[in-house]
Amino acid sequence: MKKQRRKHSPEFKARVALEAIKGVKTVSQIAQEYEIHPVMVSNWKKEMLSHLPDVFDKDKRPKTDKDIAKEKEQLQRKVGELTMDVEFLEKKCRQLGIPVKDRS
Repeated sequence: MKKQRRKHSPEFKARVALEAIKGVKTVSQIAQEYEIHPVMVSNWKKEMLSHLPDVFDKDKRPKTDKDIAKEKEQLQRKVGELTMDVEFLEKKCRQLGIPVKDRS
């Protein structure tokens, strides 16, 4: 009978990787303490180190609901402004006798 594979949460992986980065204990000691393979500790450590620059890069960070709502509001405002501009220009073109292409 096969042993069920364990699934580790991102929080657990981060805690283990951070402990490995600190260097207080060896990778083997950490692996033994958390009952995981030392290769996993090393892999999580490498992955965490490779993603650390992304923490400070606003473009690569995942957007929060607040960021998404703010961006949506800005886009809606811009669409409204552009719609008003187009309507104004169409009105002026009609007043000046310039043919206007329909926006259907």
